[in-house]
Amino acid sequence: MLMKYNIVTIKWGDKYSPDDVNRLYHSVRENTNFEVQFYCFTDNPQGLDESIIQYPLPPIQILDEHKHYIYLKEAGLCDDYLGHLKMQRVFFFDLDVVIVGNLDDLFAYPKNDEFVIINDWNTKGNHVGQASMYSWMVGTLGHIKEEYEQRPHEIIQEFGTASQEYLSNRVIQKYGQLIFWPKSWCVSFKQHCLPVWYLRYFKTPVCPEGVKVIAFHGDPKPANAVKGQWSDKKIPWYKKIYKHTKPTVWLNRYLQD
Repeated sequence: MLMKYNIVTIKWGDKYSPDDVNRLYHSVRENTNFEVQFYCFTDNPQGLDESIIQYPLPPIQILDEHKHYIYLKEAGLCDDYLGHLKMQRVFFFDLDVVIVGNLDDLFAYPKNDEFVIINDWNTKGNHVGQASMYSWMVGTLGHIKEEYEQRPHEIIQEFGTASQEYLSNRVIQKYGQLIFWPKSWCVSFKQHCLPVWYLRYFKTPVCPEGVKVIAFHGDPKPANAVKGQWSDKKIPWYKKIYKHTKPTVWLNRYLQD
């Protein structure tokens, strides 16, 4: 019997487009031999591929004055009944990741009710997960969302916008540790593909061997990197020394719908 895997993503506001969701959906399907069900939690489903299962954003029961929309992901998706998926394993992908390798081993990696996440590249030690891609069993993390609903002011005071640190901290409280994907599977475009800053005007970014997922956290985004553009925003002249990338045209083969 062919295994079926549940993929989830989240889109709100206009930072990402329906095309970004559709691209991720097709990219996941093209990079696995397994059957997948793809769920998008969104405040605007217009333009999504008809094969994508659509749900409203996970409700967070707090006053507007305490709402920190970045917590819609790390707290909201912890809902115990997320999309009627209770007691099923889900794999979350951010909309700014690019899938460049087969995902079959990744889907088979978590065991039992393990929570698995990327080891954060900017943090020393093993206490923060990078939330561009992670997996959990729906129904095991509801206490994280409930605590945020009950104590939003205190949590925001402690963690600010670092919602992935909040998620990591509470997972460690429950399981005693974070379990990470193999290091070579998930990389950062800025840290692992770009050359060292003083060579960025001369050398094209590369895709490291064995990579399955490239995360484009912050700038540049994939479409910018293809064009050799760091950001749509104006960059101060003195930061252009290191905030630069040559056109990364090899990304195009992974960005087609």
